[in-house]
Amino acid sequence: MTETVPLPVVSIAETSTQDTLREHTTLRLGGPARRFVTAASADELVNTVRDLDADGEPTLLLGGGSNLVVADEGFPGTVVRIASKGWSGTSVEAGQDWDEFVAATVEKGYGGLECLSGIPGAAGATPIQNVGAYGCEISEVLDSIELFDRRTGEVAAVRADELGFAYRTSVLKGTENGVVLRVRFALSEDGLSAPIRYAELARTLGVDVGARVPAREAREAVLALRRGKGMVLDATDHDTWSAGSFFTNPIVDPANVDVVLARIGEVVGGDVRVPRYPAEHGVKLSAAWLIERAGFGKGYRGKTGSVSLSTKHTLALTNRGGASTAELLALAREVRDGVADRFGVVLRPEPLLINCAL
Repeated sequence: MTETVPLPVVSIAETSTQDTLREHTTLRLGGPARRFVTAASADELVNTVRDLDADGEPTLLLGGGSNLVVADEGFPGTVVRIASKGWSGTSVEAGQDWDEFVAATVEKGYGGLECLSGIPGAAGATPIQNVGAYGCEISEVLDSIELFDRRTGEVAAVRADELGFAYRTSVLKGTENGVVLRVRFALSEDGLSAPIRYAELARTLGVDVGARVPAREAREAVLALRRGKGMVLDATDHDTWSAGSFFTNPIVDPANVDVVLARIGEVVGGDVRVPRYPAEHGVKLSAAWLIERAGFGKGYRGKTGSVSLSTKHTLALTNRGGASTAELLALAREVRDGVADRFGVVLRPEPLLINCAL
């Protein structure tokens, strides 16, 4: 059940300063950096970041670039591309393409990651924001990570229960103190998926919620659903030129739920069911549903030029070609403010905003 993929032995490479972040993000947006370097192993990554920190150099760690919105002005420092590749069993290097790893675990008979198929980016980013989809979150299948602590200069294993996981977040998100080097998962070895929790996925598979199916079947169904929503990268499809879901689903405090639902009902009609789901600290609403009911349908462009909401899914803000980050942020503000004005619910961005803000 164990496969070892050798890691490349490559010295740190410096790329042309003419490169821009546009070439390294799934949104295909972002200006230049002062310098780009590539770390091809965990040791190279640690040594590079240590040296840059010692020099006081602003540093941006770059994996798959799938969760970044970078300013048109770029980044005033050094971008470190995390290019460590490979895996051994259920332990994976931070720079490894995530979906390649998921595919390999399914092929080798492991279950647990299949519902996270098709998500772009690198493996090391997944615990940072507690990546989740189709009823599964990283926090449920993570064993531990190997972390470089930039404050102490030490490398140590950190257990999943030490990472403060919550909806789309962890203690690592919003801080630059820790650098993920490797990720280890606790997966089943029976070839079956985790219990199917997401109703849409259960319907697609023709099973009841809570059933387990062959992991390969669940992966194929998830990929098909994601493709239908423009959430699987395709260079020819501008609906995939995005950072995935731009807004997280809002969680409303229990004390405010009735007031929020009443206001929504005043707008859409009291007999319309508002999608809502239990959450750890309140009630989770559907950001996509709110966006559409606020008047922003699929493909909405507004006055923002070469960006639009995806024609397949209203949660994705997309670059239709030749766009700027400023245009993307203008559309994001329009959608955020429109939902807030109509329903009193404030949407929060999911991707990291680098040298820019909403």
